[in-house]
This record gives sequence, structure tokens and C-alpha cells, in this order.
Amino acid sequence: MRDIATSGLVADFLFGFGALFAIINPYGLAFIFLDKTRGLSEDERANLALRVAGYAFVVLLVSLFLGSQILNFFGVTIPALRIAGGLVVAATGWSMLHAPSGPAGPHEVSSPDHVTMKRMAFFPLTIPLTTGPGTIATAIAIGISRTGSLDAMFQSSIVSLLVAFAVTAAIYHAYRKSSAMARLFGEEGTSVVTKLSAFLLLCIGVQIILTGVSEVMRSILDSAPRAIQ
Repeated sequence: MRDIATSGLVADFLFGFGALFAIINPYGLAFIFLDKTRGLSEDERANLALRVAGYAFVVLLVSLFLGSQILNFFGVTIPALRIAGGLVVAATGWSMLHAPSGPAGPHEVSSPDHVTMKRMAFFPLTIPLTTGPGTIATAIAIGISRTGSLDAMFQSSIVSLLVAFAVTAAIYHAYRKSSAMARLFGEEGTSVVTKLSAFLLLCIGVQIILTGVSEVMRSILDSAPRAIQ
């Protein structure tokens, strides 16, 4: 019985980590993070990566354990969260896609830039770029499934905590090593990957919006027959 319970917890961990890791895609976002922090030094970028990872950990924990209650308290639905977050993600991808590419000038490396980026660590670098509406909705869905006896809820809560920590560690490693990955790809390769990542970010934002709109339309169509009756 203990082996069965352990295998179930491992499966829950792999499911939660796989779902959140796939949605966040930290190593794909690393190039976007690098583009946003182009004027920072390596130490400043590492400090910012740690800050973003810390914020992401808090967002994941809140979404996993309190997400549904918070949304219900403010009267915010998952479709509204998807549409609003998708708009921000799509707008960010669009602006990056049309941003001029080229090496950063020496005037960009300065202390005010680091201070400005620290203010942007939570929004938009953490929300919605890293832990966006898709991530939050997925984490809320994982948290809602936490039912059963007190012991089962305690074990699943530990699994959720480990999932949040593992995903956060992956985010920090990807962002921390973003410049190293850029050197591996070279300047031209990094520019290509950054533009592709920006285009994918735009597509993800549009897809999130379409998902939210389809959920709204589905609820309207479902309630229409009852309204007619």
C-alpha cells in the first residue's frame, strides 16, 4: 500500500511539474528575458532572475492553494483572466517582434536601468510573461483537484509545494543562464531565436484570448436554452 501511495505521489508530481513546465517553457522565455534585460550586467541579470523566480514561486503557491478562492472573492472568472492576460501577452510579443534588433549601446548599462528592471520584476516579467494566465489557470485546476481525506490532502499539498519549487528552480536556471545560451547561439542565432520566441509569445497570447472567448461563448450558448424556457 505504501508503494502504491508513493507511486501515486510521484505521478502527481510528474503531472503537475510537466504541465506547468510545458506551459511556462522557461528555456524558451529565457531569450525574451535576455532581450528585456539587455542593458544589465551579468550580476544584475542574475539578481533579477532570482527576484523573478521568487515572485513566480509565490504566484504558483497562491494559485495552487488559494487561486480559486481569490478569483471567487473578486468575482473574476477564468475566461476573464485568460482574455486579460492574453491581451498583455500578445501586446508584449507584438512589441518585441517589431522592436529593432542590434547590440546594446554602452549608455544602456547603468544603475537606473537595473533599478527600473527591478520595478518590472513582478509586472510584466513575472506576470504575465513567466507565470501568465495559462499557468495560473493550470495551477488553480491542479489545486482544485486536491480532495480526499486529511492525510491525502496533506500529501498532495506537499507534492504541490515540491512542484512549485521545482518549476521555480527551472525558471531561475533558465533566466540565470540566458546570456550563456545566447553566447552558444551567437549574435545572429540569438536574434533569430528571440524573434521566433516573440512570435510564439504573440501566438500564445492570441490562443489564450481565443480560449477565453470560446469559454464565454460556450457559457452563453449553454445558458440560452434555459433562458428561452
